[in-house]
Amino acid sequence: MSDPTDYDEGYDDLLDAIDDSEGYYLSCPSGHGSLPPRRVCPVCGDPQLRETPIPDVGRVVTYTVVHVPTPQFDGAAPYVTAIAEFGDVRLTGLVAADPDAVSVGADVSVGVETFDSERRIVFETL
Repeated sequence: MSDPTDYDEGYDDLLDAIDDSEGYYLSCPSGHGSLPPRRVCPVCGDPQLRETPIPDVGRVVTYTVVHVPTPQFDGAAPYVTAIAEFGDVRLTGLVAADPDAVSVGADVSVGVETFDSERRIVFETL
């Protein structure tokens, strides 16, 4: 984190938990998954949310290879941004792999890395 006063309660708590191998998502009794911070399920509105551990392995459901980066990723292109499904929740993150090694259906694990003083969700291919 670049500035402790910039702490985004809920989201940064999630990043801290993932970084400590204790990542979680919020699930309602109907089985909908969402990421914190939430007070109610965004699908059904149920306020009974519980923290559910993020599975150790997820699966890439879609990805894109970025060839023209934003300034904060200047020099990193090409890189891959993916959406991976971990149980009942989907996470978006950068893939720490050669772009040619990424495919839909690939198994990944989730972690946190810092890029340009910003913490980001990162997937490692398995």
